[in-house]
Amino acid sequence: MKHLEFGIYTLSEIMEDPVTKKGLTTNERLDDILQMADYAEELGFDLFGVGEHHRLDYAVSSPQIVLSAISQRTKQIRLTALTSLLNTADPVRLFEDFATIDQLSNGRVEFTAGRGAFTESFSLFGYNEQEYDQLFEEHLELFTKLNQAEIVNWEGKYRQPLVKAEIAPRPYQTKLPITIGVGGTIESAVRAARNGCGLTVVMIGGIAKKYLPLIQAYREHFTGSDLHIAMSGHTFVRETEQELEEEFYPYYAKYWRHITKQGIGGAMGVARTDLDYLTSKEAAIFVGTPEQIIRKINYQYELFGHHRFNAQVDFGGQPLDSVKKTMQLIAKKVLPEINK
Repeated sequence: MKHLEFGIYTLSEIMEDPVTKKGLTTNERLDDILQMADYAEELGFDLFGVGEHHRLDYAVSSPQIVLSAISQRTKQIRLTALTSLLNTADPVRLFEDFATIDQLSNGRVEFTAGRGAFTESFSLFGYNEQEYDQLFEEHLELFTKLNQAEIVNWEGKYRQPLVKAEIAPRPYQTKLPITIGVGGTIESAVRAARNGCGLTVVMIGGIAKKYLPLIQAYREHFTGSDLHIAMSGHTFVRETEQELEEEFYPYYAKYWRHITKQGIGGAMGVARTDLDYLTSKEAAIFVGTPEQIIRKINYQYELFGHHRFNAQVDFGGQPLDSVKKTMQLIAKKVLPEINK
């Protein structure tokens, strides 16, 4: 195996801890996220990502602002939104924001675009939800063009044309690395490939092998010069299976009830008695002891040949100490074994 990068990311949901029944304010949740970023850098992770949502049950609606704050607290770790909602954002404003963070961080920014699981941002920013896919296509085309030249001429359907427009500032890097985040549609993987973008696959559940067609389609259609694949998913690591049995299920069940209530979940299909399956190498979710997680990652690398593994470690209302425990075990016991 070549060197595998490791990332940490949060979607910033605000949930009551199902064990202590303690809830967090938005201010407290944002402070936890900043501390997670600090700890991720301290432990030597390669990337820290923050999701974008426009709902009261999430703490981050502007990843750019949060990443800007993180950029001034850290020195080495790369930064991205996982993901920026490109179909309901002005690509010019978005590009200039990320280029600014890239300058502030001395070239540590990546841009990861996604379409999102929720739809509130369409009405919020004056876009038509029925044009979901067309908006993403056009905005990606424009964002890519902005990344290539400092003076841009462009015309599309959904915004005013650009005529000799000066796009400032330019990134600190020659160009921002652009990645497309996908959940399960092959069409999205092909779009990423045809635009020469990286691919970040978010594995919600099921078996890892079901995501193989996405990777195969991406590799088959890739037209760029720097193919990059990241696999991402919920991650919970403990030293022993007894700790997993006691600690994992309440938080995962809480998370699943939360998203199902919003109409995007469904039957969780995970019970306390399913631990043997969840910790098996075939399961897409990254639950296990360090040894089991190592086995999962090696198995997935054989399947996908990916370049980065991203762990969502703070789901379900976990306190910061619980999140840090998973991060520390990945950094101290998993990462060295994978990359030694």
